[in-house]
Amino acid sequence: MRILLILSISLLLTSFKIPSTPHTTTPVSTTLPSSKSVHLQMYEDFGLEQMISIEAFEYAMQGANQISSKKEDIITIIDFTLPSTSKRMVVLDLTKKEVLYHTIVSHGKNSGENYATSFSNKHSSYQSSLGFYTTENTYIGRNGYSLVLNGLEKGTNDQAKARAVVIHGADYCSEDFIKSTGRLGRSYGCPALPRELNQEIIDTIKEGSLLYIYANDKNYLANSNFLSKSKLNIADISTPEKNNRL
Repeated sequence: MRILLILSISLLLTSFKIPSTPHTTTPVSTTLPSSKSVHLQMYEDFGLEQMISIEAFEYAMQGANQISSKKEDIITIIDFTLPSTSKRMVVLDLTKKEVLYHTIVSHGKNSGENYATSFSNKHSSYQSSLGFYTTENTYIGRNGYSLVLNGLEKGTNDQAKARAVVIHGADYCSEDFIKSTGRLGRSYGCPALPRELNQEIIDTIKEGSLLYIYANDKNYLANSNFLSKSKLNIADISTPEKNNRL
């Protein structure tokens, strides 16, 4: 009798269907990668790891995304965390993803010796100014073929034109000068270039491209309206600054 009862219960259970849980799939995220991830990928695609720091590139891209310029495909970045003996200036074609120029560049005589560590927007300071600029017209001056720079950041570099801070060639910006003195010669605040590259670089970046001059300066980084105030989320990758490349 007990066996019959057990069999009856078993038959009843097998005939009762437990509703199956509907199959669900995890939806594919349509969220685009963060700007930092995109910029890190760009940094690697350009092969900039041994040229400029990721911080300089990231901040330059933050500004480029906000500043309207005539030549949006061209950007120039100067990384003053590197010594003057390093090639610390790059000119990039963002459309073709090409490094057009990678060269040495001088800083202001009162900004420091081999490293630029002090910056000013003041007249007669003979110091470099950080931040974002747009390039304007060219002219022939006492330093030869030169390029006018328009500083875009009030209180940081907006006196650049009044101070005659321009791009020009200089004999003291050369590998020979480095060999003889252990550093580049210095300007009155201008980002001076080697004579042999000056004209072709100016002709590439003139009339409406963006220029960004970077240094790990806490005051500038905290006050620039073009930069994110959040801490950079940057992977532990090799950069010139981390390698103390001279």
